Amino acid sequence: MDGHEFGGVIGRYWYESTPWWPPEPRPPVGVPNVVIVLLDDVGFAQLGCYGSDIDTPTFDGLAGGGLRYTNFHTTSLCSPTRACVLTGRNHHACGVGRIVDLPLGFPGYDGRIPKSCGLLSEMLVPHGYAAYAVGKWHLTPEDECHHGASRARWPLSRGFERFYGFHGGETHQFAPSLVYDNHQIPPPRSFADGYHLTEDLVDKAVEFLGDLRSIDDVKPFLLYFCPGACHAPHQAPADWLARYRGRFDRGWDVAREETFARQVTMGLLPSGTVLSPRPEWVPSWDELTPDQRRVSARYMEAFAAMLSHTDHHVGRLLRFLEETGDRDNTIVLLMSDNGASSEGGRNGSVNFAHLYNGGGMRLADVVDRIDDIGGPRFHNNYPWGWTVAGNTPFRRWKREVHEGGVADPLVVHWPAGIAPESRGGNRHQYVHAIDVVPTILEITGLPVPAVLNGVEQKPVDGVSFAHTFTPEAADPSEATGVPSRHHTQYSEMFGCRALYHKGWKAVVYHQIQRPDENFHEDVWELYHVESDPSECNDLAAERPDLLREMIDRWWVEAAKNDVLPLDNRPISSSVRIRPPLLEARNRYVYWPRTATVPENVAADVKNRSHTITAHVDLGVDVAGGAGGAGGAGGAAVAAGAAGGVLCAQGSLLGGWTLFVLDGHLTYVHNLTGDEQHRISGPLPPLAPGHHTLAFAFERTAEHQGIGRLSVDGIEIATGPIPRFTPVAFSVTGIGLSCGDDAVLAVVDDYRTPFPFDGPHARLLRVVIEVEGDRHLDAEAEAEIAIMVQ
Repeated sequence: MDGHEFGGVIGRYWYESTPWWPPEPRPPVGVPNVVIVLLDDVGFAQLGCYGSDIDTPTFDGLAGGGLRYTNFHTTSLCSPTRACVLTGRNHHACGVGRIVDLPLGFPGYDGRIPKSCGLLSEMLVPHGYAAYAVGKWHLTPEDECHHGASRARWPLSRGFERFYGFHGGETHQFAPSLVYDNHQIPPPRSFADGYHLTEDLVDKAVEFLGDLRSIDDVKPFLLYFCPGACHAPHQAPADWLARYRGRFDRGWDVAREETFARQVTMGLLPSGTVLSPRPEWVPSWDELTPDQRRVSARYMEAFAAMLSHTDHHVGRLLRFLEETGDRDNTIVLLMSDNGASSEGGRNGSVNFAHLYNGGGMRLADVVDRIDDIGGPRFHNNYPWGWTVAGNTPFRRWKREVHEGGVADPLVVHWPAGIAPESRGGNRHQYVHAIDVVPTILEITGLPVPAVLNGVEQKPVDGVSFAHTFTPEAADPSEATGVPSRHHTQYSEMFGCRALYHKGWKAVVYHQIQRPDENFHEDVWELYHVESDPSECNDLAAERPDLLREMIDRWWVEAAKNDVLPLDNRPISSSVRIRPPLLEARNRYVYWPRTATVPENVAADVKNRSHTITAHVDLGVDVAGGAGGAGGAGGAAVAAGAAGGVLCAQGSLLGGWTLFVLDGHLTYVHNLTGDEQHRISGPLPPLAPGHHTLAFAFERTAEHQGIGRLSVDGIEIATGPIPRFTPVAFSVTGIGLSCGDDAVLAVVDDYRTPFPFDGPHARLLRVVIEVEGDRHLDAEAEAEIAIMVQ
């Protein structure tokens, strides 16, 4: 009986026997529901309740009725922080020393959370909780995010009972790459019909909880809710974008000053905190030309609209909890995974693919298309100036371990567990992402498991901060109030290192991807962050003894947590890459009506001669009658009466498509959404039966060549492709589709769905054949992974 020793009596006959059933798991009476809302790339200063002028009434309401933490810390990057939040272990200790897309062959960087590091879902479900994950996951290695892969590291194999969201570091908000439980699905409708991912995610979260409450009105639940916001692309519905027109025209320097003043008034910062200076490599707002200011302001409008839109829909989720009667006894933890992102670069970006595919748009072109910023046709991210403003008052940003990368907002709301006199207060105790799990276990009265599913567990590294829920915790001093219980915490990301210990912080910046073997030359800084959280007063020269002690302690923590070896080179993951799960081949067969194939496991046609051959079956009624020259098997018919996509890869932001429309066979190569290379030819009359419609690319030089279209081996059109995509078609998870195109079609010629399927024409299969070895630009591919985490 499911591992239990039978507790009844078994005789020869029923009347001599006593039945017995193993006990069902029951949580302690009155335990709270748990909702974790994990935002993406939202800096310390970007919520209204942390000093921003962005409208976030839902999040502000949670802070006003709960607690706002001013000293919460993360790992400075996405996957590692999520691993900390869900396991309670340091990110290297559970194998996620960097994003899961960039694994190394060392224990701290494997990219696979071991079973010995159980997830919160795995800890709660055996005690009677329901567990649902909705939104961004990014804890499954990239080479396992397809339908031919093991599901061992998908959410449903790690304790969650239902999942709806996306695997990678980011996705298009109007045309996402969605996964439902253990399979891919298309979005329920298109962006032309008003679709946006955040609204869809909240709809699904409400559905999951509604399904539960329709059956069981008392069972507690864990909802791990992770919207794409506010990771790039910053995209929001048009009416939300319109709300922010002109809001940021005064620029990031003014925004920083005003935000800092509000933070001081709100009591978020210690008395005497200084606003860190704007870095010299970030231009002042006044240095920009009028066009640069106009575009930069519009970038920020898109970010703000996306955040406010998310705030609104999270409000819908919370209102549903009120309707079910769950709101009072639900603890909501609202947080971000790292500081504000700098991936937009000095000037901002309309398409990440430009950065590693060698393309780009001139400022004048962006100005001409300024109304596309925030919409489905751009993949925009704001410039560095807004990053610095988003991390006010701190230095540096995401991916680095100065406070701008690791200090983030955390709001805790729990009416049943936070006394009225505490609500709306600030808490200044040091808290880290690894403290979430032990806090939830403490308030639920559940133990830290020694064994889960038969696997001995690693110790949990975090400590509970539930003691800060009391009114006395408003004073964090050791002498008179409720001090921090988290005394020491190391940080490391791509060679940047830091150690926090009892109010002090030693920190060093190490340039990412610098190949020099010079870690020993790094100059450490020392700050008393308890009084100087903006790291403006370096005390290294005054306290060399303390600095040496802190550095030595960092090495101890590094050895204990599998941080070593230090490696600041993302490219090294391509040099020492894990042996591929799939062997390389030169012939791929794809079938219609099957799942999209992720780009990393699809036929790689970049910088290689290749052919794409669609095998089709044309019926006798394809043209509604006979016409043209005769052919084998009956009278010839006009194949052009059929139409649809034969095969496509990528999206409007970059990719290729082969399709039939208006009697023509057409191939279009879309280079990063900026230029299209189009080859098209009229289809000849074809007899009923089997035919091949093909495109062949002959590589003539690096990333360029000649394209040819043919029908049954007879060439019908040819043309140059002067610039073929060199590195990646898509950064939003849109892969290869057989028999249709993605929701965000590669070209505007047709609107999806546009399948090559129907009563008169049927796609049988598509065969892609490639020549030579795959072209690997390891540095560019590492940069992709870094940009989209």
